[in-house]
Amino acid sequence: MFRVDVTALARSLLEPIPAHRSLGIEVLRAADGAAEIALDVPPAMTNVIGSLHSSGLIALIDAAGLAAIIAGCETGTGFDGVVPLGAAASLEFRAPARGRLVASCQLDHDARLALRPVLSAAKDRARFSTTADVVDEAGTLVCRGTFDWSVRRR
Repeated sequence: MFRVDVTALARSLLEPIPAHRSLGIEVLRAADGAAEIALDVPPAMTNVIGSLHSSGLIALIDAAGLAAIIAGCETGTGFDGVVPLGAAASLEFRAPARGRLVASCQLDHDARLALRPVLSAAKDRARFSTTADVVDEAGTLVCRGTFDWSVRRR
């Protein structure tokens, strides 16, 4: 299969978002329906135990899912006119989220099948889910999150 690295596209779309800028979210990689997003936990976004606040974790998991969706593109223009919106989300907290965090998301088979016709403009809507894992510098799973998406093409 031909793999398209759309990391630059994902960075240009996600990093300027005000919430992402406030958290310091950065796109590390986006290609072939998979993405890695990172942030260094900002002290202003910690909770009472010094861990990233749940609102920061949801933003990180949202960004990882969005980057994976963008990474489903087979061309640099495949995302033009595509609007992904979260319809529901859930988080499982596993450990305190401190230091540098990396969120990884890979589109599963069902998500790829649903998304492909929207990215190719054969259909104008799709619904599917993504799951992202967030690990700390030691590789400890700190959070797992699922997003249900409604994706449409304008």
